[in-house]
Amino acid sequence: MRYLHTMVRVSDLEASLDFYCRKLGLVELRRMVSDAGRFTLVFLAAPGDEQRAMLELTWNHDPEAYTMGRAFGHLAYEVDDIYATCARLQAAGVTINRPPRDGRMAFVRSPDLVSIELLQAGEALPPREPWSSMPNTGSW
Repeated sequence: MRYLHTMVRVSDLEASLDFYCRKLGLVELRRMVSDAGRFTLVFLAAPGDEQRAMLELTWNHDPEAYTMGRAFGHLAYEVDDIYATCARLQAAGVTINRPPRDGRMAFVRSPDLVSIELLQAGEALPPREPWSSMPNTGSW
C-alpha cells in the first residue's frame, strides 16, 4: 500500500489555484476535466516534492455549498523560512490565523477555509517581531 493524495473540494477553482499555486507556491502537476461527469480535478505538489504526497483539488461544475467536518484537521507543509513565508502570504492578502510566534508553526486558510499548517524546517527560528506579539485572527 502507498499513500496517493488528499482531496479537497473547492467552490472557485481559479481562486483556489491563486491561493495554492501563486500564493502558497504549489505547482500544478496535471489536470483532468470530465465534461460528462461535470467536474475538474487538479493535482498539486510542493516544488521538488512531485513524487510524494499530492493535493487534489476537485471542482464540481454545478455549484454546491461545502461545510467543514470536524473530522478533517488540516494540510501541513514544511517551509524553509516560516517568517518569510508568512510575510509573503500576508503581502498577497492571506490572513495569518495563527502567527509563527514561536518561530516554528503558523496557520492560514484557503479560500474554502481549509486550514493549512506551515512548519519551519529544522529547528525553530528565534522569536521575531512583528510575529512574536501578533494575536491570532479567527480560527484554524
